[in-house]
Amino acid sequence: MSKNLVIVESPAKAGTIEGYLGKDFTVASSYGHVRDLPKGDNAIDKENGFKPKYEVSKDKKEVIKNLKKLAKEAETVFLASDDDREGEAIAWHLSEALKLDQSTTKRIVFREITKTAVLNALETPREIDMELVNAQQARRVLDRLVGFELSPILWRKIKTGLSAGRVQSVAVRLVVEREREIENFNASSSFKVTASFTLDSGEQLKAELPKKFSTSDDAEAFLKKCHGADYSIANVESKPTKKSPAAPFTTSTLQQEASRKMGFSVSQTMRLAQQLYEKGLITYMRTDSTNLSGEAISGATREITSAYGEDFVKVRQYKTKSSTA
Repeated sequence: MSKNLVIVESPAKAGTIEGYLGKDFTVASSYGHVRDLPKGDNAIDKENGFKPKYEVSKDKKEVIKNLKKLAKEAETVFLASDDDREGEAIAWHLSEALKLDQSTTKRIVFREITKTAVLNALETPREIDMELVNAQQARRVLDRLVGFELSPILWRKIKTGLSAGRVQSVAVRLVVEREREIENFNASSSFKVTASFTLDSGEQLKAELPKKFSTSDDAEAFLKKCHGADYSIANVESKPTKKSPAAPFTTSTLQQEASRKMGFSVSQTMRLAQQLYEKGLITYMRTDSTNLSGEAISGATREITSAYGEDFVKVRQYKTKSSTA
């Protein structure tokens, strides 16, 4: 049996990572969260600091059984769930549910599924960050408390089966306020004039009048004055333009571009991004950072130089303004 057990969230990652690590490592998946709050209003002890009570999800009992067996046979267990708040909570829940020995349990994180990133993570393990875990627990407890209070009201007033939460409720409020602003907005029309000219060369040139008219009568009166007039081009300027590439995607800019160019929904974009990440083709997709790793910049530089020559290489290191990104 392998000396080391690495537990990741998704089975799609397991095979790739196991191929990087070799025979001394077994890589298994937790298939996401393994514990959650039970149904009913007794899941949170409101009288004692809102302490949550957890249980292994029904569909994860077999997963936990298999992971316990693997963990018992391994000398060291590496918890390699995703590098975010939910991933940290999954690592903690795994540690609790599997009753892992803390002296032989290590937490590792990587933001891309490449051999270098995985090996570097193994060389720099850490402990579970309870600050992140508690942040996730607070989010989950708030979801449950708010949902249990508001959802029944929606069922009575609107439709059975609807749900409310700490995010949905505020988002709906914002939408309602904006809709009321739209309803109360007094719209006004303006009219622009665009002309199409045929040059002596036969080319078509379009030009737009810089001012707009408040009524169609004013616009038509202007057009009548223009009828039969002579037109000339006063000046032609030719100058080079420069266009810089956009910064690497953050989560929000990825979703915006996927919607604008491909018509994808947010859930569709994130599902595809998750698949690309699990195959090692992109870095972790939930991020506010535009920073690129030195390895990525070096690799891109080599490829562009090889394909197009050094004249087409200009290295740029993007900076993220927020220190917490």
